[in-house]
Amino acid sequence: MTTIFHTLSVPEALNVENVDRQHGLSSEEAESRRQKYGPNRFAQATKEPWWRAFARQYADPMQIVLLIAGLGSLYPLKQWGTGVMLIALTLLNAALGLHQEGKAAAAIDALQKMMIVKAKVRRDGTLTELPAEQLVPGDVVQIEAGDVVPADGRLLRAATLEIGESALTGESLPVSKSVEPLAEADTDLGDRSDMAYMNTNVTRGAGELLVTATGMATEVGRISGLLQTEKDADTPLTRQLARLTNQILYVAGFALLASVLINLARGNEFTVVFTAAVAFAVSAIPTGLPAVVTTILSLGTQLLARSNAIVKRLRSTETLGSTSAINSDKTGTLTLNQMTATEMAIPGRRYVISGGGYATEGTIKRVAGEPDVPLEEYLLPMILASDAVVSDGTLIGDPTEGALVVLAEKGGLDAAATRERYPRVAELPFDATYKMMASFHEMSGRTRCFVKGAPDQILARCAVTPEQRDRYLAENDRLASQGLRVMATARRDVDHVDGDLLDLLQDLEPLALVGIVDPPRPQARDAIAQAHAAGIEVRMITGDHAITAAAIAGKLGIRGRAITGAEFGAMSDEQADREIGGIGVIARVTPEHKVRLVEVLRRKGHIVAMTGDGVNDAPALKSADIGIAMGITGTEVSKEAAAMILTDDDFATIVKAVELGRALYANLKKYIFFQMGVLAAMIVTFLAASIANIAAGVPFLPLQTLWLNFTTQVFQSVGLGYGNAEPDIMRRRPRRSDEPLLSNRLLGWLGLLGVFMGAVTLLVLWFADRDHDVDVARTMGLTAFSLMNLVFSWTVRSDVRSVFSLETFNDRRFVITSGMSLAAIVLATEMGLFQRMLDTVSLDLGQWAICLVAALTVVIPTEIRKAALRRRAGGSS
Repeated sequence: MTTIFHTLSVPEALNVENVDRQHGLSSEEAESRRQKYGPNRFAQATKEPWWRAFARQYADPMQIVLLIAGLGSLYPLKQWGTGVMLIALTLLNAALGLHQEGKAAAAIDALQKMMIVKAKVRRDGTLTELPAEQLVPGDVVQIEAGDVVPADGRLLRAATLEIGESALTGESLPVSKSVEPLAEADTDLGDRSDMAYMNTNVTRGAGELLVTATGMATEVGRISGLLQTEKDADTPLTRQLARLTNQILYVAGFALLASVLINLARGNEFTVVFTAAVAFAVSAIPTGLPAVVTTILSLGTQLLARSNAIVKRLRSTETLGSTSAINSDKTGTLTLNQMTATEMAIPGRRYVISGGGYATEGTIKRVAGEPDVPLEEYLLPMILASDAVVSDGTLIGDPTEGALVVLAEKGGLDAAATRERYPRVAELPFDATYKMMASFHEMSGRTRCFVKGAPDQILARCAVTPEQRDRYLAENDRLASQGLRVMATARRDVDHVDGDLLDLLQDLEPLALVGIVDPPRPQARDAIAQAHAAGIEVRMITGDHAITAAAIAGKLGIRGRAITGAEFGAMSDEQADREIGGIGVIARVTPEHKVRLVEVLRRKGHIVAMTGDGVNDAPALKSADIGIAMGITGTEVSKEAAAMILTDDDFATIVKAVELGRALYANLKKYIFFQMGVLAAMIVTFLAASIANIAAGVPFLPLQTLWLNFTTQVFQSVGLGYGNAEPDIMRRRPRRSDEPLLSNRLLGWLGLLGVFMGAVTLLVLWFADRDHDVDVARTMGLTAFSLMNLVFSWTVRSDVRSVFSLETFNDRRFVITSGMSLAAIVLATEMGLFQRMLDTVSLDLGQWAICLVAALTVVIPTEIRKAALRRRAGGSS
């Protein structure tokens, strides 16, 4: 049975762990417990052996067919050149796959390198410093401001202790800690004030911790375990390419079987039949498909990197473009993670403060027509009753105090010089019981007390009239209703400073109410508006309270109502599916709520992106179609789980990535359209040649087919894949997750085009085979088909624009790849080295003219279709 430590008193907790608080564990007992519980670190996932990773590359059906064809060419055909080339091709594909996986693994390994955390622990009655990895349950550890909590534990002492738990719970403000046990066993993680958790940061005060869990047993370790149980989901592109490849293999397999049976029935020798089968298999398999897709996606990763987004998984580049829902962590992603004072109220006046974060640039503006009032007396408590230090935009200390210090600096006060001039003579530290802090200073011959804290607590100690009290409460409610955290300041002159300082905090004079918020990132609102225009749903996921989150969401333009994680968790699957469209904010969430949100959106047909920076975001980052971690504020666990890392932590970068992903998908679709068209033509050519016994039933030899695949087809595919984005691409709705790369109508059209191109190629082969020998026939057929591939690629650059328009030639990269294709076609027929390698012969001008005319015929059906589409579009508009 698991012990619920947050419900136990300090003596009870020490008794459960069987340890003396003053002495700590003995070295022998610590070693015994380390043997039992293991080291205080996360379990490492077992790495796949290199040989298994290499063998896995051959699980692809294309690899298997190519390998069989290569081995068959070596024996029994003894066509050594063809066999070696085919086997080398499989090795190249495997090497490309391993190289990409290796780069991803290297990125993960780099992200896992963390600083060695030290812990001050009491062992054998002595306080010593040890690596946190050596801690065991029962250790007594001392923590103070600036420390990283080294393990989960029950607090034994808390002196004005505050811990920032945003990485674990999503709560943007540090949590005040105490040693008083809690009554409820099921208290939320973020509300367990007597506990501290591994990898959170001590922002204020000091304390003593009894270690209750280490390593994988900690809350962070539990989340790490969730990561290891999550499997990487296939991207939409992966699924569709796999489906399309399987369809091609089925069609090609049927055609290949028919071809073999026809040749065998004709009485051909086995070697002739097997040669034809190898050539057919090589021609029907999109051998260039993996290489071209990898090349195009690699370009996308480079463009993303230049836009401050690092993609760890290559095919996630495309997934961004199909994203239809973004679930974004609030703290540090949509907001700056820097508490900022935005409004101030003093008796009878209101002020608005400009500037954001911990930079001291900004102004304090008042309403015109009101007399100017010196603000120094109202700003002094913000410096003197605070410990935070702000310098050059960076904060040391409590974020809320930092906001108050920055406000005073904006009002013209120098924090360091002011503290030096008015040093403290006494101090009442902040305590969660009375929610105030007070400092005492000698000023002009008197002792003045400055107080800051919760408005209700300070008001209860102020000497005010009923009318002043009502105005104070109304102003506090006004600020709180905007989602602001409200801090109050007050003062009092005292005669002496001794005894219980809390008793001196009576008859205070109220000074100011300050509204503080973690402000939105400047670019976030515009980025969200762009996402909405692109048909993408944006939701804020946060550990903050619902009122605060709803106020921030309103400023950012996020649509939908705000609910709590508890409300979301209580919904049935049917209710969640029904209501998720109207929910824009989920507050006080747990890791399980985030994962469930991804599941709900997926059931609704969404392709889900999840952004986050905390440990608590990691399981959802892993389960989403694409997880996006923050590079600056992100924890190592979140970076490991994510598919992409933003190096600038800017939500706007996601919108750029979506635009790039959409352009990438559009270009990939053009490439796939081109590739499927020429594959259909190739299958028709081989099957019909077998049936009609043209060119001995083998229109192209295996090496000729490979040459065509890896020159003309690859060059033109890369040219198509690198095309420019269309201008309205971010004004379109996201494509459906189940939308096919090629619709049935497009597949039907490609089938017709394949028949057309195959028929034209067969005519050239038949003519040459009749009037010349088989070598000339195959050379003319290869040349005509290659040129037809080149012309066809120009026609697919646009669905509706004519190939004869001026825009056809405005893509310099595509013109260059076309020139490379033309050079490869000429070299294959006219250069002696390639003639010997490919079994081709030189062609005369007449033969070249026949091939060129045959290639140009593909323009006729494609231009007819484009004219029909333009007419249809004009009629609908």
